[in-house]
Amino acid sequence: MSSPDDDVPAWQRRTDGESRIMATAAVIVLIGLQFVLPRNFLPDPMWVLPALETLLLVVLVIATPVRIPRNEKWLRAIVNSARITREDKWLRVAGLVLIGLLSLATVWSADRLVLGLIDGTLSDDPARLLGSGGAVWLTNVGVFALWYWEFDRGGPAARANARKPLPDFLFVQMQNPELAPREWEPEFVDYLYLSFTNATAFSPTDVMPMSRWAKAAMMLQSAVSLILVVLVIARAINVLK
Repeated sequence: MSSPDDDVPAWQRRTDGESRIMATAAVIVLIGLQFVLPRNFLPDPMWVLPALETLLLVVLVIATPVRIPRNEKWLRAIVNSARITREDKWLRVAGLVLIGLLSLATVWSADRLVLGLIDGTLSDDPARLLGSGGAVWLTNVGVFALWYWEFDRGGPAARANARKPLPDFLFVQMQNPELAPREWEPEFVDYLYLSFTNATAFSPTDVMPMSRWAKAAMMLQSAVSLILVVLVIARAINVLK
């Protein structure tokens, strides 16, 4: 006998939730990028923000324990069991604070980079200029991906519990469910793709923002990305000449 949910796509019904693995890896990369940048690209003392971000990440990971069943490959078990379904308020606040700290570090770095490019105080080494600009651009992509992931339909836990039916971002698989597996639902990689394409095309590509906050966030990201790309490339070309 068929279930009433048989014809309902995964993103519209209650599911087991997505694994935290990819989002955790992205946060680790973002924290690591902070140590690649010049010293003045982080507020003093420069270890404070990375330390707070790491502490919050550890708390969130511990709150999503991994249970490895017997007779199951450990790697697959970790990916399948570290799933986000708890909607505790303190977990939501901790996740938002973590992304907020990453955003603060990104804003500070972007500000230092832009001001340095304008007043000419940055290094005249083109490779260093492009490296610093690229690192800041990547943090911009990663941070906005985390914001999109955390706020779309109330966040990953709310999406797993199907609390909010109306999407903030309309993915192609939602518009054409016959072209996607029945169990498909947006996960962090999809929001990372959204952030990357928005930062490179400076506009929506195949993922449409539906809510006003989503449109405002994408507009802000495009503006930041455009400023970084134009200033960094222009300065590097000027130095090469």
